Amino acid sequence: MAIPTSLAGTGVEPMVHRVDARWTMAYAASIGDHLPVYLDTTRPGGVVAHPLFSVCPEWPVIVRARQLSTEAGVSAEEVRTGVHATHDVVIHRLIRPGDVLTTSLETSGVVDIKPGAMTTTRLQTTDADGSPVATTTQNGIYLGVHTTGEDRPDPTPPPPIPGSDRQGEPQRIDVAIDAGAAHIYTECARIWNPIHTDKAVALAAGLPDIILHGTANLAHGVSAVVEHRADGRPALVRRLSCRFKAMVRLPSTVTILIWPANDTGDGLRTVPFEVLNTDGAPAVEDGLAVLGEPAVDS
Repeated sequence: MAIPTSLAGTGVEPMVHRVDARWTMAYAASIGDHLPVYLDTTRPGGVVAHPLFSVCPEWPVIVRARQLSTEAGVSAEEVRTGVHATHDVVIHRLIRPGDVLTTSLETSGVVDIKPGAMTTTRLQTTDADGSPVATTTQNGIYLGVHTTGEDRPDPTPPPPIPGSDRQGEPQRIDVAIDAGAAHIYTECARIWNPIHTDKAVALAAGLPDIILHGTANLAHGVSAVVEHRADGRPALVRRLSCRFKAMVRLPSTVTILIWPANDTGDGLRTVPFEVLNTDGAPAVEDGLAVLGEPAVDS
């Protein structure tokens, strides 16, 4: 079989999630981020969610889209070849407990590249007033499975991030990843994919063992950026982008590299970063965090 490019332009029914403090605090704790802004419910204004928390309400919508692919003739075996390749999220504001979020999804592009079919997915998360909260564009690749039909690229890709050059020496932060980290992240983020928790499924998928979620690796990098380049203020994170590459096996240690910030001259700063696995290979490659004062602080 092959991935039909006719999937481009299709979407699924939006999903609604009610966010509570239990969920947001558990997410931060699952990646070992104990900043009071995430956990201290006595602070003025209450707690906020980690900047990458948007992946939590997005996951069930992505699962629903996979079911749409199956209805279009993509086999379950082909679906399992899909990997999360890139992630780009614009954070309009941090998510808070009490938010009622609606997340929609559109497959905005399907093209054939050397490794296989590449799909572009755009997810929009809005609050109860319809105001934007997060806009995510991510690419997935069906490894070894190609397309049928003419390429249909994403007509409105995210604009490039200026000031992405790496200058100076990076700061190095080592983070120990426990043997149960994937199980903890799965339950706290509410992102369930058995390759991260079930060794038999991981081996059947061609993996050496269960591996840590790509978004967990990214979240560790973002936490380091917030602590070391944003004065512990997650509200400064306006956009994040990266490529997912190498696996992080469990237990292990990851090394986060954070380069000095680049001032882009428009009130924003761009911070390049990477997350390396224990072999020194980039699990999160070409990471970029855009920092700037939000319209309303959190």
